Amino acid sequence: MMAEVLPRSRYAAAGGVVADRSGKKVLVLLRRQRAGPDGRPETRLPKGHIEAAESSQKAALREVREEAGMPALEIVADLGRQVVEYDWQGTHFVRDEHYYLMVPRPGVQPQLPEPQFARLWLSWEEALEQLTFEDEREWVRRAHTAWKESSLEYIAEQHTQQADNNA
Repeated sequence: MMAEVLPRSRYAAAGGVVADRSGKKVLVLLRRQRAGPDGRPETRLPKGHIEAAESSQKAALREVREEAGMPALEIVADLGRQVVEYDWQGTHFVRDEHYYLMVPRPGVQPQLPEPQFARLWLSWEEALEQLTFEDEREWVRRAHTAWKESSLEYIAEQHTQQADNNA
């Protein structure tokens, strides 16, 4: 018996792994209304389609702002690309993803996330456990490695210095 051939859709997406400025927590979005393959509510990273004439960086910043309510972010590392394929609602999707490691700008308060999402700050390990899909766990692993192996400690140091100055 031949397998059903599904119509295909290909698109480009961009998103962000947002770490807090201390480097101890990472942002994930809980979507309680949609269950993942394991039956638990989906836990995702913010991402979305790259619009026409939009760079992947601009799309990533826009999607994180829109979905997570994070209006002011700094990109601190390019995490690269990967292609993800999946079937959903009778279509085979091929998504070319590009992700960035981001941190919130100091002193800017977050806004409300999109109504379908709840914003959660989890440890790197908790994020890896909670994320619904393996491709998003891979982005968190890449981001954590980039944080630990690069000179991003300066961000945590700035965070500490600001806290000391505000005391």
